[in-house]
Amino acid sequence: MAKKKSRGRRRLARGVIWLLATGAILSLMVYTPLFTLREIKLIGATYLTPDDILRVGQIYYGEPLFQLETDSITTRLSNDLRVEEVTVRRSLPSTLEVEVVERKPVATINCDYGYLDLDRNGKVIDSYKDLKGLAVPMITGARVEDLYIGDDIDDEQVKKILYYLQQMDDESLNKISEVAIVDADYVVAYTDMARAVQIRIGKLERLEEKARLTENFLKDLETNPHPVEYVDFNYTAPFIKLAQ
Repeated sequence: MAKKKSRGRRRLARGVIWLLATGAILSLMVYTPLFTLREIKLIGATYLTPDDILRVGQIYYGEPLFQLETDSITTRLSNDLRVEEVTVRRSLPSTLEVEVVERKPVATINCDYGYLDLDRNGKVIDSYKDLKGLAVPMITGARVEDLYIGDDIDDEQVKKILYYLQQMDDESLNKISEVAIVDADYVVAYTDMARAVQIRIGKLERLEEKARLTENFLKDLETNPHPVEYVDFNYTAPFIKLAQ
């Protein structure tokens, strides 16, 4: 009986020692300078900087890496209007990896107090009173009111135009200066070249196909030796009208 009690005490002692050793190792991992935050690795960002991540995420260099709550940091970053999607993960020994999909302007539109920049989902991501240099197309023929940063546009025509624009790559998007809503069934885009070329989109249907055709047309336009007046995508095969 005494031997059983002795063996039980030895097992208990070994268990306590194991727990203490494990705790010591974990404490060492948490608090050792080797595992403290020294680098922000930012993936997929164009506008955001590591300093933005530190400020918005409320984190600091030198913090123990294992004490950083990645879920909380993700939530704080997700609340930033510039961030559409974000993933946060630790990377040993001293790095926090932040992978983001940024919101970026796809078009500008006139509003009751100035101008709004819209992302691909129709969310207002910037507003200003005076028109600045256009890096994205201006949507004309529609006017929105009472929208501010963080709001979502509900105009169906504008939403479809945003969908059309977002199908194109950045190079093609930057070559379009304006998308004009002529009426409910007729939309026209214009290039930003010295001689503006009209792109007749027509009805807001077959938008993926028309976006692809627009991309191809804009690429060909750079090498086309003949001046073009307009291209019409209302037909099965695009119709190109040469300038006189």
